[in-house]
Amino acid sequence: MGFSMKLSLVLFFTCSLFVQRTLGDVICENLPTNLCSFAIASSGKRCVLENCKNTQEKKCKTSEVVVEKLSGYIETDQCVNACGVCRESVGISSDAFLSSKFTAHLCSPACFHNCPNIVDLFVNLAASEGVSLSTLCKNQEEIHRSMLAILSHGDVTPGPVAAPHAAPTSL
Repeated sequence: MGFSMKLSLVLFFTCSLFVQRTLGDVICENLPTNLCSFAIASSGKRCVLENCKNTQEKKCKTSEVVVEKLSGYIETDQCVNACGVCRESVGISSDAFLSSKFTAHLCSPACFHNCPNIVDLFVNLAASEGVSLSTLCKNQEEIHRSMLAILSHGDVTPGPVAAPHAAPTSL
Protein backbone atom coordinates (compact mmCIF):
# COMPACT_ATOMS: atom_id res chain seq x y z
CA MET A 1 0.00 0.00 0.00
CA GLY A 2 1.43 3.38 -1.01
CA PHE A 3 2.10 6.21 1.39
CA SER A 4 -0.72 8.34 -0.05
CA MET A 5 -3.21 5.48 0.42
CA LYS A 6 -2.15 5.02 4.06
CA LEU A 7 -2.38 8.75 4.65
CA SER A 8 -5.86 8.81 3.11
CA LEU A 9 -7.03 6.00 5.40
CA VAL A 10 -5.59 7.68 8.49
CA LEU A 11 -7.27 10.97 7.56
CA PHE A 12 -10.56 9.20 6.88
CA PHE A 13 -10.62 7.47 10.28
CA THR A 14 -9.53 10.63 12.07
CA CYS A 15 -12.30 12.63 10.40
CA SER A 16 -14.82 9.88 11.19
CA LEU A 17 -13.95 10.03 14.88
CA PHE A 18 -14.10 13.83 14.84
CA VAL A 19 -17.51 13.89 13.14
CA GLN A 20 -18.90 11.28 15.56
CA ARG A 21 -17.75 13.28 18.57
CA THR A 22 -18.96 16.54 17.05
CA LEU A 23 -22.42 15.20 16.31
CA GLY A 24 -22.63 13.36 19.59
CA ASP A 25 -24.58 10.28 20.42
CA VAL A 26 -28.18 9.92 19.34
CA ILE A 27 -30.27 9.33 22.46
CA CYS A 28 -33.98 8.89 21.79
CA GLU A 29 -35.09 10.62 24.97
CA ASN A 30 -33.11 13.74 23.93
CA LEU A 31 -34.63 13.99 20.46
CA PRO A 32 -37.41 16.45 19.70
CA THR A 33 -40.68 14.76 18.80
CA ASN A 34 -40.43 15.93 15.18
CA LEU A 35 -37.26 13.84 14.69
CA CYS A 36 -38.09 10.83 16.85
CA SER A 37 -39.98 8.48 14.55
CA PHE A 38 -37.69 6.51 12.24
CA ALA A 39 -34.57 7.47 14.22
CA ILE A 40 -32.12 4.94 15.61
CA ALA A 41 -30.22 5.56 18.83
CA SER A 42 -26.46 5.16 18.99
CA SER A 43 -27.17 1.96 20.92
CA GLY A 44 -28.78 0.55 17.77
CA LYS A 45 -32.30 0.56 19.20
CA ARG A 46 -35.18 2.21 17.37
CA CYS A 47 -36.72 5.39 18.73
CA VAL A 48 -40.49 5.45 19.09
CA LEU A 49 -42.92 8.28 19.68
CA GLU A 50 -45.31 7.65 22.57
CA ASN A 51 -48.23 9.53 24.09
CA CYS A 52 -47.72 10.77 27.64
CA LYS A 53 -50.27 9.61 30.17
CA ASN A 54 -53.00 12.12 31.07
CA THR A 55 -51.71 14.76 28.62
CA GLN A 56 -51.74 15.51 24.92
CA GLU A 57 -47.94 15.62 24.83
CA LYS A 58 -45.74 13.09 23.10
CA LYS A 59 -42.30 11.86 24.14
CA CYS A 60 -39.52 10.11 22.32
CA LYS A 61 -38.51 6.81 23.93
CA THR A 62 -36.03 4.05 23.21
CA SER A 63 -37.72 0.84 22.12
CA GLU A 64 -36.37 -2.67 22.54
CA VAL A 65 -36.18 -3.19 18.76
CA VAL A 66 -32.55 -3.44 17.68
CA VAL A 67 -31.42 -2.49 14.18
CA GLU A 68 -28.39 -4.46 13.12
CA LYS A 69 -27.07 -2.31 10.27
CA LEU A 70 -27.57 1.26 11.46
CA SER A 71 -27.01 3.16 14.67
CA GLY A 72 -27.04 6.83 15.59
CA TYR A 73 -29.24 7.62 12.61
CA ILE A 74 -32.01 10.17 12.13
CA GLU A 75 -34.11 9.61 9.02
CA THR A 76 -34.01 12.31 6.35
CA ASP A 77 -37.04 14.37 5.36
CA GLN A 78 -36.55 13.15 1.78
CA CYS A 79 -37.06 9.52 2.84
CA VAL A 80 -39.99 10.36 5.11
CA ASN A 81 -41.69 12.05 2.14
CA ALA A 82 -40.70 9.43 -0.45
CA CYS A 83 -41.94 6.56 1.72
CA GLY A 84 -45.21 8.24 2.68
CA VAL A 85 -44.66 7.94 6.42
CA CYS A 86 -45.41 10.52 9.10
CA ARG A 87 -43.02 11.56 11.85
CA GLU A 88 -45.95 12.54 14.06
CA SER A 89 -47.50 9.07 14.12
CA VAL A 90 -47.47 7.26 17.43
CA GLY A 91 -46.46 3.62 17.12
CA ILE A 92 -46.57 1.56 13.96
CA SER A 93 -49.14 -0.86 12.66
CA SER A 94 -49.37 -3.42 9.89
CA ASP A 95 -52.74 -1.85 9.01
CA ALA A 96 -50.73 0.56 6.86
CA PHE A 97 -50.26 -2.25 4.34
CA LEU A 98 -54.01 -2.21 3.69
CA SER A 99 -53.70 1.22 2.06
CA SER A 100 -52.70 0.95 -1.59
CA LYS A 101 -51.54 4.58 -1.46
CA PHE A 102 -49.13 3.82 1.38
CA THR A 103 -47.88 0.63 -0.27
CA ALA A 104 -47.31 2.54 -3.53
CA HIS A 105 -45.12 5.07 -1.67
CA LEU A 106 -43.22 2.39 0.23
CA CYS A 107 -42.63 0.30 -2.91
CA SER A 108 -41.65 3.27 -5.07
CA PRO A 109 -38.02 3.25 -6.26
CA ALA A 110 -37.43 6.56 -4.43
CA CYS A 111 -38.23 4.84 -1.13
CA PHE A 112 -37.46 1.17 -1.67
CA HIS A 113 -34.00 1.73 -3.18
CA ASN A 114 -32.90 4.83 -1.26
CA CYS A 115 -34.30 4.55 2.26
CA PRO A 116 -32.97 1.35 3.87
CA ASN A 117 -33.95 2.36 7.41
CA ILE A 118 -37.66 2.75 6.66
CA VAL A 119 -37.71 -0.23 4.30
CA ASP A 120 -36.00 -2.42 6.94
CA LEU A 121 -38.60 -1.38 9.51
CA PHE A 122 -41.49 -2.33 7.23
CA VAL A 123 -39.79 -5.52 5.99
CA ASN A 124 -39.68 -6.66 9.61
CA LEU A 125 -43.25 -5.53 10.28
CA ALA A 126 -44.51 -7.38 7.20
CA ALA A 127 -42.52 -10.49 8.16
CA SER A 128 -44.12 -10.46 11.62
CA GLU A 129 -47.46 -10.68 9.81
CA GLY A 130 -46.22 -13.54 7.61
CA VAL A 131 -45.94 -11.35 4.51
CA SER A 132 -42.93 -10.60 2.33
CA LEU A 133 -42.60 -6.90 1.57
CA SER A 134 -40.87 -7.76 -1.72
CA THR A 135 -43.86 -9.89 -2.74
CA LEU A 136 -46.27 -7.17 -1.63
CA CYS A 137 -44.36 -4.62 -3.74
CA LYS A 138 -44.27 -6.98 -6.72
CA ASN A 139 -48.05 -7.45 -6.48
CA GLN A 140 -48.48 -3.69 -6.20
CA GLU A 141 -46.37 -3.23 -9.34
CA GLU A 142 -48.38 -5.85 -11.27
CA ILE A 143 -51.68 -4.24 -10.27
CA HIS A 144 -50.33 -0.83 -11.31
CA ARG A 145 -49.14 -2.23 -14.65
CA SER A 146 -52.54 -3.85 -15.28
CA MET A 147 -54.34 -0.60 -14.51
CA LEU A 148 -52.07 1.32 -16.90
CA ALA A 149 -52.71 -1.25 -19.63
CA ILE A 150 -56.45 -0.94 -19.14
CA LEU A 151 -56.34 2.85 -19.17
CA SER A 152 -54.04 3.13 -22.18
CA HIS A 153 -55.64 0.42 -24.35
CA GLY A 154 -59.23 0.63 -23.23
CA ASP A 155 -59.29 -3.13 -22.68
CA VAL A 156 -62.10 -2.89 -20.22
CA THR A 157 -64.44 -5.82 -20.53
CA PRO A 158 -67.85 -4.60 -19.55
CA GLY A 159 -69.52 -6.53 -16.78
CA PRO A 160 -73.12 -7.67 -16.85
CA VAL A 161 -75.59 -4.87 -17.22
CA ALA A 162 -78.13 -4.83 -14.47
CA ALA A 163 -81.74 -4.76 -15.57
CA PRO A 164 -83.68 -1.79 -14.30
CA HIS A 165 -85.84 -2.54 -11.30
CA ALA A 166 -89.37 -3.30 -12.33
CA ALA A 167 -92.29 -3.26 -10.05
CA PRO A 168 -93.31 -6.76 -9.02
CA THR A 169 -96.17 -8.06 -11.05
CA SER A 170 -98.85 -10.21 -9.66
CA LEU A 171 -100.15 -13.10 -11.67
